[in-house]
Amino acid sequence: MPCVRAHAGSGAAVDPATSGPHHFFVAYGPEAALIVVDVQNDFADPKGALYVRGGEDVVPVANREIRRAREAGAVVVYTQDWHPESTPHFEKDGGIWPVHCVQGSWGAELHPELLRVEAISVKSGANGTDGYSAFRERHPLTGEETDTGLADQLRARGVKRVVVLGLATDYCVRATALDAVREGFATTVLREGVRPVDRQPGDGERALEEMRQAGIEVS
Repeated sequence: MPCVRAHAGSGAAVDPATSGPHHFFVAYGPEAALIVVDVQNDFADPKGALYVRGGEDVVPVANREIRRAREAGAVVVYTQDWHPESTPHFEKDGGIWPVHCVQGSWGAELHPELLRVEAISVKSGANGTDGYSAFRERHPLTGEETDTGLADQLRARGVKRVVVLGLATDYCVRATALDAVREGFATTVLREGVRPVDRQPGDGERALEEMRQAGIEVS
């Protein structure tokens, strides 16, 4: 079954476990994949080094979608920032971000309340790259891009459509969704399941609009 969406009052079939007065839901199937982006302690816990405001609220949404995806036979993907202790990505080494999601640290771990299922795992940034996208990494100094292999793994499983949620809207969610479209996947971003960094006010909303303009469904 392809991914589709319906409004809880539209007359379409409604999942009673997820419906609400203005709730859009995604119907998963074997040709779909759910990509859960960087729901890690450093982003989703208020004690995290790069806490995204409201990031913890993404966890129950992710858990609901993970359950629904698996019940329908869809593929689940977990992504994690996975940086070395020193990288041009970090402010101390010439980048723009505080130290976060260092390999093997508490901050790099998936949030403890996030549901774990059999899934594809993508760890990004291990070689000093920015690692914003689940599909490719970019070195912040050289501009060199490296394919993570995720697109090939999804195609090998017959995936044609992807749903993206997680952290943060204006960085890793944005980059992952845009690359998913470039790779030929019909793409939906579940707005209820994302939160922005908003380094500049409105960055999150601008990212959502950029995704819409690229043909991504923002539900």
